[in-house]
Amino acid sequence: MIDLHSHVLHDLDDGPETLAGAVAIVAAMAADGVTAVAATPHVRDDWPEVTPARRDARLAELRAALAAAGVAVEVLPGGEIALDTLPGLSAAERGAFGLGGNPNLLLLEFPYWGWPLALAETVFRLRLEGVTALIAHPERNLEVQDAPERLEPVVRAGGLVQLTAASVDGRLGRRAQETSRRLLERGLAHVVASDAHTADIRAAGLARAAREVGEPLGGWLTRNVPAALLAGEPLPPRPDARSGRLRLRRRTL
Repeated sequence: MIDLHSHVLHDLDDGPETLAGAVAIVAAMAADGVTAVAATPHVRDDWPEVTPARRDARLAELRAALAAAGVAVEVLPGGEIALDTLPGLSAAERGAFGLGGNPNLLLLEFPYWGWPLALAETVFRLRLEGVTALIAHPERNLEVQDAPERLEPVVRAGGLVQLTAASVDGRLGRRAQETSRRLLERGLAHVVASDAHTADIRAAGLARAAREVGEPLGGWLTRNVPAALLAGEPLPPRPDARSGRLRLRRRTL
């Protein structure tokens, strides 16, 4: 599996404080079946220390530590760009945070509160520039939870949607899980990623989320689509959700 959203770099944003903590998260991912993960630190005003240079330095340290520990997970560069930060970035600045080092593939952070009014227009303008926007964790936003169909214009404009694994399998509560299910049923979700910050509730868990969805859709969300995006290839055909389980059992935390 390929994880396109994580905060595994140490002493950079709200991810692990130490290199040992970073290694622990990636080791848990490896045990879960992840073979590649994009390190996507927050790119927003409250984390001014997140720069491409500092990210790359932490990335090099983590790669070396993983090699020494025998953890066989490829860690790729990236960044999670806040929507209100994006307009202030030049094409070169935003491209430096492209997923997998691809300046034409951006992970954009959907806010937890409120609705970004210009989102569909932003996604469409990026598409005109040849840039694909992957929208992070909208299922955790109250506005989306109330009306998941509001994401339809964003997807029609060329945006892709990333669900958090802990939302899909119920670790982040009933509303996030139910919204994930509704987005999947509407064909408005394309990727499941961990958004890992620590080694507990928001760490590894892609395999569990994929099982909750059922095959073949679970594999499409965690393997096929992420691989195509990193390779710059068209998305593979989406499996009919009815051919899998798409059961998403409700859990009480």
